[in-house]
Amino acid sequence: MSSKLFSPLQIKSITIKNRIAISPMCQYSAIDGFANDWHLVHLGSRASGGAGLIIQEATSVSPEGRISPEDLGLWKDEQIEKMQQINQFIVSQNSVPGIQLAHAGRKASAASPWNGGRKVPIVQGGWDTVAPSAVAYHENEEKPIALDNLGIQKVIADFKSATERAVQAGFQVMEIHAAHGYLMHQFLSPLSNFRTDEYGGSFENRIRLTLDVVAAVQSEWPANLPLFVRISATDWAEGGWNIEESVQLSKILKEKGVDLIDVSSGGAVSHQQIPLGPNYQVPFAESIKKETGILTGAVGLITEAAQAEEIIASGKADLVLFARESLRNPYLGLSFAHDLEAEIAWPKQYERAKK
Repeated sequence: MSSKLFSPLQIKSITIKNRIAISPMCQYSAIDGFANDWHLVHLGSRASGGAGLIIQEATSVSPEGRISPEDLGLWKDEQIEKMQQINQFIVSQNSVPGIQLAHAGRKASAASPWNGGRKVPIVQGGWDTVAPSAVAYHENEEKPIALDNLGIQKVIADFKSATERAVQAGFQVMEIHAAHGYLMHQFLSPLSNFRTDEYGGSFENRIRLTLDVVAAVQSEWPANLPLFVRISATDWAEGGWNIEESVQLSKILKEKGVDLIDVSSGGAVSHQQIPLGPNYQVPFAESIKKETGILTGAVGLITEAAQAEEIIASGKADLVLFARESLRNPYLGLSFAHDLEAEIAWPKQYERAKK
């Protein structure tokens, strides 16, 4: 049978062999931002497991931009080498290595989930966090420092420098993280951005940092390689960022040369109300794709081969990104091909298990 999920996707000079992508997922396993053998095995097994695109977890552009002290980073040249090794392995499996560059803003300096996930005090190894406005994510937390113009310019410069390192590391897809309540999303949302300067207030002002970062990344990222932006399509909270603004931003990003919008949702405020269920975020990806013509990626409680096949076959999105399901099943590319009776190449070391 001819499977749309296992059809190739050409974006600029890169061909992704199928429409299965591994979402960036924090592993909370780095020391001083450095990748190690955990990341090699985690990302490498999903490449040998048949996914077409492997996006490395939210990789911070600065030490203060990390979600946790154990996050990956690309703020110094020494961090490049291990990522080069990982990417070489991913490419050897006929998969495409991608990276998500990020800055956590006010959600930085948090403990890893298995250590409670709460804000780490400075006396225990945490650090001062920054945001568009001096408003904490949780009411009982220490407030972040509102970025001044110099601080904003540093963030933009950090994305530029990290992009230069990402090119040296051999990444072939770049994703800018503007979702899930991290720094760029904090600027986008009226629920976290109370500024009165050119970075706050109107829609045009709230999207300014995202556009500035896109331009900075593009100044270092090769024009022939794909550029994605991940957004939260809605805050799931009254008065917050919404799907109409997401469509409007996606139109502008397309005009600016962004190739794909990775469409997630939520994360801006702790009082969000998310109606969880299979495919709950897919309509956002479908709306953005239909209203703007840009490529989209769909995420969120997509767990079965037939479900993913339907999303691609019906034109709701161009890629399906898997997070938790790929943690449960690193080889979901191989198992989904079996479920859909799609003929794909297996790693030769595993071929004897194919039938």
